[in-house]
Amino acid sequence: MARILMEPFSRALVIESPHPSLDEHLVSVGIAVRREPKVPDTDFLIEKLREVRAQVLFKRSRVPVTREVVASCPDLHLVQLCSIGDDSVDKVACADHGVLVCNDPVSNGRSVVELVVAHLIALSRRLYETDVATHANRWEKSAAGRFEVLGKCLGIVGLGNIGRQVARVAEALGMEVLFYDNRFVAQEVGGEMGWEGCRTLAELFQQSDMVTVHLSASDVWGNSNDGILDAHLGELGAERDKSSPRIFLNLARGNLFSTDELLKAVAEGAIRRAAVDVYPLEPAPGVDGWLNPYADEPRISCTPHIGAATQEAQPRIAKRVSDTVGALSLRGALRDCVFAPRAKLAFSGDLLGRAILAVAHSVARGTKKAIDDAIFEAEVDNLGSMHRDFDVGVAYDLSLLDRPLNETELNRLVQRAGELV
Repeated sequence: MARILMEPFSRALVIESPHPSLDEHLVSVGIAVRREPKVPDTDFLIEKLREVRAQVLFKRSRVPVTREVVASCPDLHLVQLCSIGDDSVDKVACADHGVLVCNDPVSNGRSVVELVVAHLIALSRRLYETDVATHANRWEKSAAGRFEVLGKCLGIVGLGNIGRQVARVAEALGMEVLFYDNRFVAQEVGGEMGWEGCRTLAELFQQSDMVTVHLSASDVWGNSNDGILDAHLGELGAERDKSSPRIFLNLARGNLFSTDELLKAVAEGAIRRAAVDVYPLEPAPGVDGWLNPYADEPRISCTPHIGAATQEAQPRIAKRVSDTVGALSLRGALRDCVFAPRAKLAFSGDLLGRAILAVAHSVARGTKKAIDDAIFEAEVDNLGSMHRDFDVGVAYDLSLLDRPLNETELNRLVQRAGELV
């Protein structure tokens, strides 16, 4: 069933407590905000979305947006993530229902990158355990097991925005950079930057002194990355010198490997030291009783998912996602869409007196022609158009018209396009 909106966004539901400044930004572009900090289950989320008749859902990374949620909320047109990670959203279900999904791949990147670099240096110099020993009145001044990062090889799993920033900093520190990413665009970007791409995860782990992971829990098609690193943790540094520091970092997602596999790799010495910021099971804010699976292993340093938890990152996220939604609402402009992360579609200049027709549609043959025909038959001047196919079976079409299509004309467009699916 088609979702038609004949006016800019005016109603949003905000969950999971993104920065309060988000509300002010949204109100400034004509969007009324309803906040629900706690969402206990899917039924509650559906109830609130329907109650508000929300056209946009703002969320962070915890509460799942399932096929049931999308199908049950016909007013929903956009899920806007206040984070990079998009694995909490059923992207295929959203694509099937014409609901766009956008994230923020930029604003918290610096915070995560700084924590990665802090861990690399701290683990290389054994700072965490040395601090504990010194507080216990032990004077352990020794060079044993302490390394410079200069000249070491850093393997980066996932060359997205954060992975690229980590690579740049690593180069500045005098490190060699390897990367693994199965996306063609990422491979192309990495090659242009002069970084060496690996054909397999095994190759990357074996040739690296240190590995840092920057993957989502699932890919854009919804395929899970569960356990994708399990077979490779024991291979870290296998082709390096025996004195290699063999350090492993995961500040990405907790499902990428089994906790038992990491513990085994550390116990057997395949990994000398590790740092994790994410876990397979993480508690909701304020909930007690969480058990750290690495509590008894001092060689694994642990933090409670604080990669983006800085005073600077959270208001930056609020500003960027509100700008993303405002531009889509008022100009049809699209950016940060998880279906095509690097795509940007927007008309520039003064659009006063013009109408924007934005259509998320199937990539079925003839659908684009059905849109153009509907505009022609309505005797509307098409002053410009942009089109982008996505990887999930949908496309986005943007047309600049001299007047808006009326409801009858839109329904005719939908009917014709629907006949092609």
